[in-house]
Amino acid sequence: MTYTASVEDYLKTIYDLERNTGTATTTDIAHRLAIAPASVTGMVRRLAGQGLLTHEPYHGVRLSDEGQRVALLTLRRHRVIETYLARVLNYPWDEVHAEADRLEHAASDALIDRMAQAMGEPRVDPHGAPIPTREGHVDERHYAALSELPLGARARIVRVSDEDPARLRYLAELGLVPGACVTVVSRAPYEGPIELRVDDADGGATRRAIGPALAAGIHVES
Repeated sequence: MTYTASVEDYLKTIYDLERNTGTATTTDIAHRLAIAPASVTGMVRRLAGQGLLTHEPYHGVRLSDEGQRVALLTLRRHRVIETYLARVLNYPWDEVHAEADRLEHAASDALIDRMAQAMGEPRVDPHGAPIPTREGHVDERHYAALSELPLGARARIVRVSDEDPARLRYLAELGLVPGACVTVVSRAPYEGPIELRVDDADGGATRRAIGPALAAGIHVES
């Protein structure tokens, strides 16, 4: 069965909210999609009627198995397109999210499979987000935020948020991209900046300072 772009956007958003917080409220969905809460309530009822989710008042929204399947296929199209744009067409990593948003509903699953195959079946997109397989499996393991690392800890960046192009450009300028290794050098008190040593590919290192809020959106593994 095929679904409209609007339905796919809702399911993808609910999946992401569920992954991050365990549930998705209509208020959260409205905020994420920049839609009036009343409109979200109406769409949630419609999606529940189609068997794509369940909604309990005061307990939020949860995807059904079919809803999750559609959400993961939509995410697969989005992230494969992002990766193809970056790897094959040399798009900057801060531009691929918006382009993929426009293309993900038009591309067929067969085209996406061919794009993925041509790239050697990539496992993550340019921002480190896992790409679901064509069978609907996805590696959603939890990674610590850079802001959580103790003093002296060394870790590798694995994922960053892709929603703000300006933030992505800034992170690239600092060298804080997936694959980079960082060490926490110091922490200023009272939510002050975190000083990092960022190792480069040539064996050298640079010092960078970022705020805790920015560090919270950078996910790492030790």
